[in-house]
Amino acid sequence: MQLNFPIKAAMKPQALCGFAAIALLAVNAAPALAYMGPGLGLGAIGTALGVVAALLLALLSIVWYPMKRLLRRMRDSKSAETAGRKVP
Repeated sequence: MQLNFPIKAAMKPQALCGFAAIALLAVNAAPALAYMGPGLGLGAIGTALGVVAALLLALLSIVWYPMKRLLRRMRDSKSAETAGRKVP
């Protein structure tokens, strides 16, 4: 069966050798045999929560400033409308 489009799936030999070397090193990795105490676990959890909180606060600050301007603009236009309708 002949395909109608060319397939260019060939990798460079250097990239293939590098990938094979990394794969062999990863498969042959020895265990560290190190003690990981509760301080390391709590530190890792605290760091992960800090990164997530920082990302959420960054996203919130990016979204909040335009929303604040929109709310202020709506409030100012509403107060301008009511100020024009007041009867002395």
